[in-house]
Amino acid sequence: MATVINMTTVKISSDGAWQGENPLKYALPLLIIQTTLILVLSRTLAFLFKPLRQPKVVAEIVAGIVLGPSAFGRWKAYLQAIFPSWSSPILDTISSVGLLFFLFLVGLELDLHSICRSGRRAFAIATAGILLPFLSSVGVVFLLRRTPLSSSSNDIDFYPFLVFIGVALSITAFPVLARILAELKLLTTGIGETAMAAAAFNDVVAWVLLALAVALSGGGGSGGHATTPLAALWIILSGSLFVVFMMTAVRPVMAWIARRSNRAVEEVCICLTLAGVLVSGFATDLIGIHSIFGAFVFGLTIPKEGEFAGRLLERIEDFVSGLLLPLYFASSGLKTDVAKIRGAQAWGLLALVITVACVGKIVGTFVVAVSSKIPAREAATLGVLMGTKGLVELIVLNIGKEKKVLNDEMFTIMVLMALFTTFITTPTVMAIYKPTARYNSRFQSESPSFSSSSSSSKRNKYLRILACLHSPANVPSIINLIETIRGAEKARLKLYVMHLVELTERPSSIFTALRARKNGRPAHHPPPMQPCSDLDRVMILGAFQVYDKLGHVKIRRMTAISPLATMHEDVCHVAEDRKVGLVILPFHKRGGGEGGVAIEDMGEVWGEVNQRVLSHAPCSVGLLVDRGFGGPTKTVRGICVVFFGGPDDREALQVGTMMIGSPGVNLTVIRFLKWGDIDGQQQSAARSVPSEEEDEELDEEAVAEIRKSDGYAAYEERRAEDVIESVLNIGRSGDYELVVVGRGRCSSKVAATGLRGWWGEHAELGPVGNVLALQGHGLVSSVLVVQQHSILHSLPMPPPRTMDGERRSPPGLAVCTSV
Repeated sequence: MATVINMTTVKISSDGAWQGENPLKYALPLLIIQTTLILVLSRTLAFLFKPLRQPKVVAEIVAGIVLGPSAFGRWKAYLQAIFPSWSSPILDTISSVGLLFFLFLVGLELDLHSICRSGRRAFAIATAGILLPFLSSVGVVFLLRRTPLSSSSNDIDFYPFLVFIGVALSITAFPVLARILAELKLLTTGIGETAMAAAAFNDVVAWVLLALAVALSGGGGSGGHATTPLAALWIILSGSLFVVFMMTAVRPVMAWIARRSNRAVEEVCICLTLAGVLVSGFATDLIGIHSIFGAFVFGLTIPKEGEFAGRLLERIEDFVSGLLLPLYFASSGLKTDVAKIRGAQAWGLLALVITVACVGKIVGTFVVAVSSKIPAREAATLGVLMGTKGLVELIVLNIGKEKKVLNDEMFTIMVLMALFTTFITTPTVMAIYKPTARYNSRFQSESPSFSSSSSSSKRNKYLRILACLHSPANVPSIINLIETIRGAEKARLKLYVMHLVELTERPSSIFTALRARKNGRPAHHPPPMQPCSDLDRVMILGAFQVYDKLGHVKIRRMTAISPLATMHEDVCHVAEDRKVGLVILPFHKRGGGEGGVAIEDMGEVWGEVNQRVLSHAPCSVGLLVDRGFGGPTKTVRGICVVFFGGPDDREALQVGTMMIGSPGVNLTVIRFLKWGDIDGQQQSAARSVPSEEEDEELDEEAVAEIRKSDGYAAYEERRAEDVIESVLNIGRSGDYELVVVGRGRCSSKVAATGLRGWWGEHAELGPVGNVLALQGHGLVSSVLVVQQHSILHSLPMPPPRTMDGERRSPPGLAVCTSV
């Protein structure tokens, strides 16, 4: 028997522990504790599930189950103190507000035009994915109503029970599916686009069926008002009129508001829109349909073009998705008591429900997909993807429990079914769908370096460079660097500009990814750019559009939106597909140069992205440590190439050579000659690289080109005993705006000059780059660290060390101990 709670006796806040009151007996402090526990546990579980590529909703549901009666809640003192029965309406109300606005965001992301354009194939797949599980649910409902486990369902009419179970089994979670596809880089491939279109149609049908189920169920069978057929008919007609009114009257008004929204009136427009969400929710609740249906339909009325939709997402998504929505998922878990599933019959029913949900989706989708001439493996993958559950599933189950259509046992079984089907989606797709590798992470033969591609530029017509950026702050230095590399003759350049954006849990991240990607890869943006809510992206692409016109450069602009763990794949895909000779990456720290420029740090995670690009890139790579390169204060740019020897240094020298004669550029090459001999250990470690004599011959040939430059470049040789101090003097002299160095992976000369240990702090920079990238110590020069592409990517870097094994460091510096 349900406990009757008098909410009027519940007080909001206490007078404090010093006056002898327990804050956990009051609504607000208890809600704070509950929210904190849910957020901490769900985030911890999300971190643990991340290697399995599980969506965040799985962690949030599991967090609720762990905090609820299934685990921690078995300790009655804890349950009565932290989650007492009187606090459930408060937690449910707060989470329902978040759910209301999240469903508005779902409607905002859902583009009806794209559903209409998806074609018959996606429509047929969605229909089969709904119809077969729904028909299968008829037999399941007959069986469930005959079992003691769901005896209370006999008090409910057959049709409301059938609709709730049928919707729960046949539904596909559009937001969760989008996240899974984005993680697997299938979001806008052929299979991903088909799955998204089918899921979007599925979502629309699900909301119609849910409205029907709510209309039929009314107040339920226990204390509620039973719905008569005439009342149900009025509810359905009123709901249909509501949808027609929203699409014909409200949608043009929202389009008018979106067109006239600017910075001056943006606050008013957004406030009116948020009020519209609440009013729409109230209207559908007044009709007799759940309020979230009104919020969802109102989201559909917002125009997807322009920046207004993006600004709405930015304003409300973090608070809703990061704080309120986890409360809803966790509250579903708190109502789930796994201990209620006892005996072979109960577990058999759980297995039956999971089997019907999975088989119905997979078989229905597979048959229609194969008949539409989709390969069998992709058809099976579509079936698995369409079985994704999540948000909408839980909404259906919670409403069914609220309307007394589902008892506690059935609610638990259906929640576990949703959790299981969602959990297995990603690993199953990864197991059965293995598309051909789109780039080779390890090359079996030597590929052209930048020097070879640039030397054959006449044959290739264009010098091809891929420039990657994090933010608009990277634009001036990248453009100046590219203009300098083009040299005096202004080589014909084909430039690919890629804005790197992290794919996060935020809905706007998926929203932007759908616009920014094509066929699973970063999409090119033509000169008449599509409107985008991301201001950084607009600024970056706009700046390069101007450079395209003024610099006579062929530019292809694109955005890569991916998880950081796989961001390097996007860079490598484009580099290989477009046959670029050089990839330019920004170092994750910038600034700190002349004039006291503040240091901006993107975080070490971006340094790890750069390391993965260096390990897998199909061409040479340049990593730019920007301290204001190409700023307006200098008219003459001093460029210095620091040369020790080895393939990376020769590639750096080639890049520097291309700058000779560029307007305002004075090039200086400083060669450090080896002192001492290399010990036997280093020779053994370097046995996989060319012999020392061959390597020195290649070095001499590269330097000979500079010696023959007829004074266009200054050349000097140094035999410094303290190489680190000499390199630091170059960086802080102020004579050179840019210092070009090799990464030094295979240079025995670098090993012999006292730079051991400088790989440790930023391995992507190499020993010389690490010295020049130090913060402070008067360093003002920007640094370009160059790595030559070669088969040696797969070889371990031998740890460099000096003749006497001692590490050298400038005064006041702590030497890094890791190699």
